[in-house]
Amino acid sequence: MSLLTGKTVVVTGVGAGLGHQVAAAVVRDGGNAVLGARTEEQLAKGAADIDPEGAHTAYRSTDITDEAQCGALAALAVERFGRIDAVVQVAAWDSYFGGLEDADFATWASVLDVNLLGSLRIARACLPGMRAAGGGSVVFIGTQSSVAAPSQVRQAAYAASKGALTSAMYSLARELGPLRIRVNTVLPGWMWGPPVRAYVQFTAATERVPEEEVLGRLSARMALPELATDGDVADAAVFLASDRARAITGQSLLVNAGELMR
Repeated sequence: MSLLTGKTVVVTGVGAGLGHQVAAAVVRDGGNAVLGARTEEQLAKGAADIDPEGAHTAYRSTDITDEAQCGALAALAVERFGRIDAVVQVAAWDSYFGGLEDADFATWASVLDVNLLGSLRIARACLPGMRAAGGGSVVFIGTQSSVAAPSQVRQAAYAASKGALTSAMYSLARELGPLRIRVNTVLPGWMWGPPVRAYVQFTAATERVPEEEVLGRLSARMALPELATDGDVADAAVFLASDRARAITGQSLLVNAGELMR
């Protein structure tokens, strides 16, 4: 039996990167994936790539800052597949850069609304479905930056919002544990996928050096000889969503090729 046979998993933030990899891993491992993201065109393409016959996917345009849209995505999962067993919350605002001196706190508030409150909105929307299923799993995607600031880029707002999400996870794990609902966080480090590929390309072009040199600087920081990929992070999230992690809750799992060890 596959890892997620008979399970239905809601996945947010399904675009070209990590969200797509998570949804693909859900279907690969025997589950049904209910995809959410703001752009319907991306959702349709992603669903077709993952599940050409459409038997194991459904999707709905979803902005996690809108509580009604979060509720509609959860309702779609129950309507289409009859249950919700897990939610993997990938959607995030990670493109605002800077620190304290140049901070626009109105933008900080928006980052927190997406990364912290948006995560809680979608988790709460899926709660009735998981309760009806007799339990389930909430998996948040955090970031290594929330526990160790990178030297290459400055993303104070993003790191703070994800740190707050990890703190909220502890309370949710305690609150929802009696319902047999587990709550965990995956913390990726430098993760090879579209955002890091773009960073490597931009840095190489700016410094007029080969992309391999920039990538080598990053991989030299790791205990393993190469970066983790978005597929590696997706596999960790799917494991935490599955019954094989039935006794794991309130935990943060670094997936970072050993750059930071805790």
